[in-house]
Order: sequence, then C-alpha cells, then structure tokens
Amino acid sequence: MTGEIHSYAQAAAYIEEIPKFTKKHSLDHTREFLKRLGDPALDRKIIHVAGTNGKGSVCAYIKAILTAEGKKTGFFTSPHLVSVNERIEICGKPVDDDTFFRIFEEVYKIAGEMEAEGLGHPSYFEFLFGMGMKAFAASDVEYIILETGLGGRLDATNAVPEPFLTVITSISLDHTDILGDTIEKIAGEKAGIIKQGVPVIYDGSNPAASEVIRKKAREAGAPCREISKNAFKIREVQRKYIAFSRTSAYDKDVICRIPICGIYQAMNACIALEAAEYLLCGQAALEGEGPDAERTARWARALEGVRWPGRMEEVRPHLILDGAHNPGAIEAFVDSVQNLKGREIGKDVVIFSAVSDKKYEQMIAYLCRNLDVKAFIVTKIEDGRAVEAEELFRLFQKYTDKKVICRPRIADALREAEKLRKVDGNECPGQEAEDPEGDIYCLGSLYLAGMVKKLLSGGGLDVEF
Repeated sequence: MTGEIHSYAQAAAYIEEIPKFTKKHSLDHTREFLKRLGDPALDRKIIHVAGTNGKGSVCAYIKAILTAEGKKTGFFTSPHLVSVNERIEICGKPVDDDTFFRIFEEVYKIAGEMEAEGLGHPSYFEFLFGMGMKAFAASDVEYIILETGLGGRLDATNAVPEPFLTVITSISLDHTDILGDTIEKIAGEKAGIIKQGVPVIYDGSNPAASEVIRKKAREAGAPCREISKNAFKIREVQRKYIAFSRTSAYDKDVICRIPICGIYQAMNACIALEAAEYLLCGQAALEGEGPDAERTARWARALEGVRWPGRMEEVRPHLILDGAHNPGAIEAFVDSVQNLKGREIGKDVVIFSAVSDKKYEQMIAYLCRNLDVKAFIVTKIEDGRAVEAEELFRLFQKYTDKKVICRPRIADALREAEKLRKVDGNECPGQEAEDPEGDIYCLGSLYLAGMVKKLLSGGGLDVEF
C-alpha cells in the first residue's frame, strides 16, 4: 500500500484497484480481519442469504418487511450497478459518500497493517464486507442482511460465526469451474452457510438441491423449512406487477402484488415472508403459526413497494433491464415473458451481452429456442472478462434464423433496438407502426444493466424511449 488517500473519489478508485494486487483469502484470514476491526456488528441479528438466483430479491423483500415493522436494518449486497456505495445499505439507502470515506479510512488502516505483517491485503469483496460490518456497527442497526458473493461455504460472509437465520434461494448451474459441475455439488457449497442449530429456510423447487440442503441441516441440528412450488398460487400477471397468494391456511386470501413482472418472484417473496415470520414471530413460525391479519396485510403492502434494480426493471417505457446471467435465470426470464405476453411475442427486441466465465452459449441457445422476438442485438460490456460482440453474434446465428445484429457499443445497440421496436415487421424499414407494442429487454449480465443505467443517467444518449 502506497500513497495517501484524502477523498471519497480516491477511496473508490483504490477499491477498484484491489483485484490487481491481491487475491481471495481463507475464512481464517477474514476472521482475523474482522477481529482487528473489532468484530463489528457480530452481536446483531444476521440473516445470511445464499443461492444461485434470487438472493438479491429475497434480501430486498426481507428488508422491506423489516422496515415496515420499524426495524433498523443493514444490507450488504453485490454487485453494484452504478456506485460502489450500493453494496452497503442502511435503512434502505446506500451509505453516503462521507460515511463511505470515513469507514474506508478505518478499514484501509487495518488492511495496511495486515499487509505489512505479511498476512495479505483483503480482497475486493473482503474489504467491502469489512466496511459493511463497520458501517452497520456505527449505525447501530438491529438486523443485518448479508448476501453471499460467490458460493457460500468459502464466501467471506461465512466468517460470521452465528447468524440468526439462514436462507438459501434457487440453485442452478453457475460458476461451475469454482463451485462444481452438478446441482448437488453447487447446493453443497451454498449449504455450507448452514450453522449448528441455526434455522434454515430454503427454495425447494429443485429436488436434488433440496436433498443436499436437508442433509446438511440434519447434520447441523438446524430446524429446516422448505418452501415448495405449492406454497403459493399465481393470481395475476401484468406488465407492471405479479399478484399471488400463499396457500397457508391463515393467509390464503391475502393477495400480494410485487411491482416486478418476473413470475419467479412469487417464490422469492414467499421465502422472504417465511423468513420474516421467523424473525418477527419467533419459533412459533417454524411450527406453522402465522402472524395476525393486521401484520400480514402490512407485509403485503411492504412487498408492493419494493423496487429492485436490474430485475425486470422498466427504466424507460418499453426498456426493461434484467440481470439474468446464467442458464437458470435465463429460463426464469423466458418463463416470465411468456406468462406476461404468451408465446407469440414477435415485436420484442433482446440486447444481450455476457462475461466469459458464464455459460453464455447455453444461455443463447435457450433464448433462441424458446423466445419469439423480432431481433437479437449483441453488444459488449466494459469488463476485462467481457465476451466479444462478434463471438456472441456468431453463436446467435448458429441457433436462430431471426435477425441478429452486432453493435459492440452499448449506446449503438440501444439506438438500433429502439428503431426496430417502433417498426412493424410488415412495413418498410424506417416507417413507424401506429401502435408500437414491442419491448426492449437487456439481459445476460448485471454489468450490462449497470452500464445502461449509467448511459441513461448521463444524458448522453440521444434516444427517446
């Protein structure tokens, strides 16, 4: 570590440089890091969340319900879309620049001491995790929601010795080079966050994953609650929301509306509701006793107000960002669009990009085989792991006879998509349809979602949606 850091901008720049000079460490290293930071916030009620897909959504729903109950809550999440501050939230808001810098200074000092002693500088994720825990301690939050980064068993957040509750969301194939090449192996890594005697609530949609989670819970003497596909009933799917009810006897008539049209969000919301029941109603919830009617209605209203960036998020009319970045998430995306519009979509345009460590060919093949669109547009995100647009173009042409367009610059891809959306397939190019109903979906990477947001907020994009 060299040089002095005197501002938020310098601190943020330093953090972005960390991957260039250090690596991930063991959990023992993270525990030592936390110890030197004063073991911040380990005495709070920590909800530890792992899974392949749905982690962020489940966390957002839990956070909303706790807030509705007047609880002071901290939330550590990743990745960020625009600002690194997004990774550390207190009471629903990212920490401000001054708070971020103040916490950074404390963590930076400890990281420097560890590096000087030959222990190794904390990795990017470890450093931010330490910052998050310090921020939560300084703000005196009651509940902390910790979202794992990659995996679970070896994740830095798993250095927390005794969470209050463990949650495991949907399991599918992702990061197979690190976590394993089967559902069972990946589930084993995610289930690695289960602690002795700590209750676990999990998505029971995948039988193979469920078996692994149940076995781990039994070994740890952890009370276990499975949320199955039969735990809810879809009542309505609209462009702006999805409505569902739970099938439990005490709230089967309560309709919950989530302002995100992804049909998979019903499962995520049910997991969050189950978690909230345990957090706020105690052991009785695990035994099937639910909250009273007033509380149930309040929680439903809280869910209705959730906004989760980059998850079927309509950032402009007809422009939707979805962070689907693995085969399981792509399948869920297609299912959602088909439920919303039916199989004959036709007028929609998909903008796609990906990073090289994802199963992007499998994602592309599924999109091409199961989604009827006007065109696919491939582009390239600004990341060292980004797949070249030309490579994505070749793969889409391999799997579809639909129009495929290559626009390496994201701004150009957006311009092309908007032009195509407004032109009816039976009309001459350049002629606008009287009733343009097509949508633009940006997917394949959360980095793509973040870059689109930056373009829109910067005002340099001459496209009217």
